[in-house]
Amino acid sequence: KILQQANFDYARMQFNTVASAGMKMLNVLEKIPPSPTNLRVKLMNEGMSILLRVLHPMVPHITEKLWRELDFEKSCGEIVNAQWPAVDEAALVQDEIELVLQVNGKHRGAILVARTADRADIERLAVENPNAQKHIAGQAVRKVIVVPGRLVNIVV
Repeated sequence: KILQQANFDYARMQFNTVASAGMKMLNVLEKIPPSPTNLRVKLMNEGMSILLRVLHPMVPHITEKLWRELDFEKSCGEIVNAQWPAVDEAALVQDEIELVLQVNGKHRGAILVARTADRADIERLAVENPNAQKHIAGQAVRKVIVVPGRLVNIVV
């Protein structure tokens, strides 16, 4: 998602948000947990390769230096000739989505629902949520408004 946003921001020449995307990528890389296999090393290498290629148009000198220091030159050649990282559209599809939870129009948290959940399931999960229950406080639910992919508002 971050790479997709960075590509979009490059197209609109919004370089400050591209730099922000680079920081987000680095934060994700730092959170990769240690593993007994070399999976972490592979993930870090792939992630750093993408990060350096994304930042290269803005800070070419330092990214070129890091590219060489991390030995990407052996496998990919110079960073200038490296292929731009492609967004894997299939990886962007999520099984669960997060919906904002409101009670009487006030933000009361969020709920995770299956991407394919129907309206009845979403309503049930929203009303059963502990944060919602705390604010409903035994009152009768008059209406549940579902804005698909965005939010659920419980009106009491």
